[in-house]
Amino acid sequence: MSLSIPRCRRTYGGAPLSTAPPRTRILSRVAATVAAFALPLAGLVGLASPAQAAGSATATYTKVSDWGSGFEGKWTIKNTGTTSLSSWAVEWDYPTGTRVTSAWDATVTSSGNHWTGKNLGWNGTLAPGASVTFGFNGTGAGAPTGCKINGASCDGGSQPGDNPPSAPGTPTAANVADTSLTLNWAAATDDKGIKNYDVFRGSTRIATVTGTSYADSGLTKGTTYTYTVTARDTADQTGPSSGGLTVTTTGGGGNPDPGDKIKLGYFTNWGVYGRNYHVKNLVTSGSAAKITHINYAFGNVQGGKCTIGDSYADYDKAYTADQSVDGKADTWDQPLRGNFNQLRKLKAQYPHIKVLWSFGGWTWSGGFGQAAANPTAFAQSCYDLVEDPRWADVFDGIDLDWEYPNACGLSCDTSGPAAFKNMMQAMRAKFGANNLVTAAITADASDGGKIDKADYAGAAQYIDFYNVMTYDFFGAWEAKGPTAPHSPLTSYAGIPQAGFNSADAIAKLKAKGVPGSKLSLGIGFYGRGWTGVTQDAPGGTATGPATGTYEQGIEDYKVLRNSCPATGTVAGTAYAKCGSNWWSYDTPATIAGKMTWLKNQGLKGAFFWEFSGDTANGELANAIHTGLK
Repeated sequence: MSLSIPRCRRTYGGAPLSTAPPRTRILSRVAATVAAFALPLAGLVGLASPAQAAGSATATYTKVSDWGSGFEGKWTIKNTGTTSLSSWAVEWDYPTGTRVTSAWDATVTSSGNHWTGKNLGWNGTLAPGASVTFGFNGTGAGAPTGCKINGASCDGGSQPGDNPPSAPGTPTAANVADTSLTLNWAAATDDKGIKNYDVFRGSTRIATVTGTSYADSGLTKGTTYTYTVTARDTADQTGPSSGGLTVTTTGGGGNPDPGDKIKLGYFTNWGVYGRNYHVKNLVTSGSAAKITHINYAFGNVQGGKCTIGDSYADYDKAYTADQSVDGKADTWDQPLRGNFNQLRKLKAQYPHIKVLWSFGGWTWSGGFGQAAANPTAFAQSCYDLVEDPRWADVFDGIDLDWEYPNACGLSCDTSGPAAFKNMMQAMRAKFGANNLVTAAITADASDGGKIDKADYAGAAQYIDFYNVMTYDFFGAWEAKGPTAPHSPLTSYAGIPQAGFNSADAIAKLKAKGVPGSKLSLGIGFYGRGWTGVTQDAPGGTATGPATGTYEQGIEDYKVLRNSCPATGTVAGTAYAKCGSNWWSYDTPATIAGKMTWLKNQGLKGAFFWEFSGDTANGELANAIHTGLK
């Protein structure tokens, strides 16, 4: 995780959720597969004239798998005529935001949102009744429409079509009780007829029914749930999701409140360089009096051990009197300098603050896989480092930021779903009951997404709380958009990816058995943005990332509040369009709304990335503090 200074959350702790698909399919495909990539996907190749008359072939689409930030699709072409086909070409349209990223067994090209898959030299000939398939990986939530095979309808009819069904009506709730309720919705429409409906609680599919109602049971009293419904037609095509229904079961007076809320901020060791942000700034901004915890980021994970992240910033940098928390300069021969010594001085003035040493983050999570192979030895190494006599009094525990267990971040982990639980169990056994043990975890609540990849519920018994990274859902790594808020509290019409919002993440973790009293909501003290945008509302197209001070597509709140003031809100967060730039970020007003929401959910508290993005007077930290009183 040692990148050139300055560094930021994008490269360290908050991986964009939508950028971690399985990196490839099977590498040992036949040579013909390699030929499928001979032409770039983005280039348009003219179609050959259809070799056969219309109606002599059909094409059927299947979504083979979906891992949240991407999917695998497959087309099956069948010769339904009485003579051989000598070539085939399948055409379809995707909505903006859905696209093919790689393909095999066909040459796949695009012109805007129109896609074409054409046979290779070896698989174009089809005898009567014979079939052939080609596949691809893609991103986005859209379904193919307007399918044609050799210029005719994919279903063998005379009209191009067999479109997916419409969205069902937004569900309503009836018979709401402590542990059950009944959902009802208006029927979807389709040219071939509706086969059934999938019912989702949060991002988890809980039932498939043929009618337009469903009785859900086994719920928890006083708990808030969100429901959506999608329709499937007789061709097994799935349409868009309905609007969302949020409903709270009766009884219990809501989730139990865990008591005093935590207010945790990340302090980055590299911030002392280009950002010129030091521990003393926590005092001068007023933030030190308004927080309860600090996560010091980051320590590294190497060779199965916890190791120092930046020795100079951590414990060697000498501070002058004017830079120091207590106004006293460091001396050349004192045993501890750097951030660790400044944190010690901070705790002397603000003894209520707990400091945790956070290990990993986006760039340094690659070492966790090796560490997970021997969690007991790993825990011992972390304990030895955190409890080093030179700075043992500085730290009150350890935080692990593994991005992501048994899933893909900057690198892909294959440790298995139990690895994270085993690691946290070893950490608790070593650090004991008197130290804090916490973790930063994914907020990917998509069906089959990162929350589903590890046993977060099983690990919860060993941790004090989770910091759920409910930010970086969307950003300019998708250079052409669509524009979307990077930290939406709830879903909204047109959201690019289902399950990419705070409410769904919290609901899914609760549904898996993680109590709300062990979950903290994440707030970004920065915005993410695009340029080349003409549309003010979310969902517009772009030409690339907006310019940022330290990195393209990202900017501190303290800059954006003046350079691009908010022009609207969506899903509980703000957005702004200034010129051709479009940004999303949280403001004191949207943070106030999020704090009310988390209290109603009975959550542990809030945390933020990171202090240096705030104003000189700690405007956002104060909004969290005020909202959690």
